[in-house]
Amino acid sequence: MAEDDAGKIEAGTVRLQVAAARQEESGRGIVRMPRSAFQALGVTEGDAVEIEGKRVTVAQAATAYDEDEALDVIRLDGLQRGNAETSSGEHVMVRRAESKSATRVVFAPARREMRLQGPTEALKRVFFGKPLMTGDLVATHGQQPVQNVPPEVRRMFNAPAYALTQIRLQVVSTSPKGIVQIDENTEIELRAEFEEPRDARGLINYDDVGGMEDTIKALREMVELPLRYPELFTRLGVDPPKGVLLHGPPGTGKTRLAQAVANESDAEFFSIAGPEIMGSAYGESEKRLREVFEEAERSQPAIIFIDEIDSITPKREQTQGEAEKRLVAQLLTLMDGLQARANLVVIAATNRPDAIDEALRRPGRFDREIVIGVPDESGRREILAIHTRGMPMGDGVDLMELSRSTHGFVGADLAALAREAAIEAVRRIMPKIDLDAQEIPAEVLDELCVERGDFREALKRVQPSAMREVMVQAPTVGWSDLGGLDEAINKLKEGVELPLKNPQAFDRLGIRPAKGFLLYGPPGTGKTLLAKAVAKEAEANFISMKSSDLLSKWFGESEQQIARMFARARAVAPCVIFIDEIDSLVPARGSGAGEPQVTARVVNTILAEMDGMEDLSSIVVIGATNRPTLVDPALLRPGRFDELVYVGAPDAKGREHILKIHTANMPLAGDVDLSTIAEKAERFTGADLEDVVRRAGLNAIRRSDGAPDVVTAADFAEALDDSRATVTAKMESEYSKMKGELKRRAAEVRPIGFLTEGMVESTRDQKH
Repeated sequence: MAEDDAGKIEAGTVRLQVAAARQEESGRGIVRMPRSAFQALGVTEGDAVEIEGKRVTVAQAATAYDEDEALDVIRLDGLQRGNAETSSGEHVMVRRAESKSATRVVFAPARREMRLQGPTEALKRVFFGKPLMTGDLVATHGQQPVQNVPPEVRRMFNAPAYALTQIRLQVVSTSPKGIVQIDENTEIELRAEFEEPRDARGLINYDDVGGMEDTIKALREMVELPLRYPELFTRLGVDPPKGVLLHGPPGTGKTRLAQAVANESDAEFFSIAGPEIMGSAYGESEKRLREVFEEAERSQPAIIFIDEIDSITPKREQTQGEAEKRLVAQLLTLMDGLQARANLVVIAATNRPDAIDEALRRPGRFDREIVIGVPDESGRREILAIHTRGMPMGDGVDLMELSRSTHGFVGADLAALAREAAIEAVRRIMPKIDLDAQEIPAEVLDELCVERGDFREALKRVQPSAMREVMVQAPTVGWSDLGGLDEAINKLKEGVELPLKNPQAFDRLGIRPAKGFLLYGPPGTGKTLLAKAVAKEAEANFISMKSSDLLSKWFGESEQQIARMFARARAVAPCVIFIDEIDSLVPARGSGAGEPQVTARVVNTILAEMDGMEDLSSIVVIGATNRPTLVDPALLRPGRFDELVYVGAPDAKGREHILKIHTANMPLAGDVDLSTIAEKAERFTGADLEDVVRRAGLNAIRRSDGAPDVVTAADFAEALDDSRATVTAKMESEYSKMKGELKRRAAEVRPIGFLTEGMVESTRDQKH
């Protein structure tokens, strides 16, 4: 609309600048305005207001956020921006609205693929008292708490949700016409089929894309400004950007973001799915591509979106097919041939940017590359709020807690998590559903609620997509399940749990957390259990690798496997990488003539990954071995394995704790004294004590002909006689000697000595 001076604005109208509402309020039907606007319009909270952009829509007024109170802004969600045909940064006129009681309102699904049926009473409850207009897109909502709204508005929010997910509906018609509100006498009709919407903008907008605030700002500068205000660039005498390349892991929302940009910028949207453009006849692929660009130029302003661009524009020197080379050349020509200052932007998406021909990745073609990475904790909270908008949730569900325990999850993973939790809730009420009936009773639907336990169960089934190949069972072992390892536990708590849970403390002091821990000690003392407990208590992703998985007979394959493992850990950080029996993977280099070359290359790769150019932030490597002297000394210095943690045989108190853990589900006779057994089991490791408990149980079964009531002290005594300690006195003294030696070995320059000897030998061989 025209930019009026303040003096020309009619009485009873205020002019406010549009800003985006918070994610959690999307689809609620409220707008937030400063108190000055309330006074100028003579309205109170909960009253209906009319918003005029290029089109008029209606909403309920609520007070501004604290940070907005001094600003002349109105917060509209994506649906309302679409209804008013306006965008963030533009100005709208706001007036008091007079709403009439509706005798009849007709709704229809806003999406073509959606079919709806069911009782309209639920819809009546959701939209009761809300102002509506023909042609508007509205949304059902769930029961999530919304802050800082008046009691009468909050009562409306607490109406039971219509469905498990937010449903967007179009108001097809109202009787009488104009602004109406639903009351107890209103007749509601829900059409099953999609009606052609007035504007596609409400279907996908910035409210549907979470955890990307900075990315959206960058894209708006690159895309919205040239399309909406090309005169800015004309005035500056420069060409507007022609293309944007979005790249990042699969499932982060690249395609959805491109659709939201097109809808919010009110541009025509042309989508090309990479493989679809390929034709069988000579020159057919190039012709199809030209046709899309020609049609887009006729429909300006327009956005051309090319999904999976790597499939049609691979590096020309690495591809055999002539068709691909010609297609790359055609796209280069088309992008260079876009008329100067044409209202046309090309957006491409890929998760393999390095596979694209480099001629495309220069200014004038794809001017800017925007990385859409794995969301952080606040981003995951936003995405979860989007996917649970229409979900009736129990009081125990805490989205902040869920966002903390979903490290490495991308948008698609979080959508799957919400869906799995909903299926868990449905599974709970299945016994109450009569499968022969045509409809589910309304009272059963009202009971449907997603609880905290449903999300916990869903978390067991949904893994981050980047972890699918190395998916391991989430560890269930905690600190309380370990006995006799207090010193090792304290070191790991300080070195692993604290930096992953509270990285700010380290930033404040300007120090870095430990990168690696080497757990060493006799067999059976609980080194692997310690690593599992660390992963569980730190709420981190856990990648467990065996040396045999990482070693390959093919040249270069082992190094690639290790690089891939570290890359995956970076993608799902915070992450704990656990390598068991690490001495077989990284033996000391130069330790023998028959040493295979592959192990030396593997050692070099791990050294570079742990202390190379790429930063290992929020990643901890834990290695376990009972032969630490065989590990390459270069790994034992600070910056690689910072902490060498000795895990020895437990003392008497530790042994008693371990026995309590293993006998927790065992019926014990009154004469069984675990402290006495612990005293007798000197130098027994955790594995030895588990064996003692198992043998005692077998003795009880044998004694009672297969039907034992309890396990007696005699059974334990017999078990102790049959068992022996794994750790000997000689072994203990050797490990205590090692403690001092390991750090000294790391500081020695032994590899140079070996290198010199090797050179002398090879020179001697040449003489002969």
